[in-house]
Amino acid sequence: MIARVWRGWAAPAGAGAYERYFRGTLSPELLGIPGCAGAHLLRRPDGDEVELSTIVWFESLDAVRRFAGADAERAVVSEHAQGLLTRYEHRVVHYEVAATAGA
Repeated sequence: MIARVWRGWAAPAGAGAYERYFRGTLSPELLGIPGCAGAHLLRRPDGDEVELSTIVWFESLDAVRRFAGADAERAVVSEHAQGLLTRYEHRVVHYEVAATAGA
């Protein structure tokens, strides 16, 4: 299992809009990709902004490439999402899941 981790920042109103986008648009798109096992959106206050972190779970790096293309570490951020954010990371980090506990 591969965890794909990315961060973006938004003003508080933009963070709420991004959460709605994640639930209504991005999640269904991700779950439609063969090999995508789910996704989480995390948020926390960060000064005047809200930090948004996503963890997307993929069965393999091949599944990641089905989503991101040949440059698997390139962030995939739609124009709509870019409009909700004040800034975001252009590169992502992948982790191999070494152990899990619980559900």
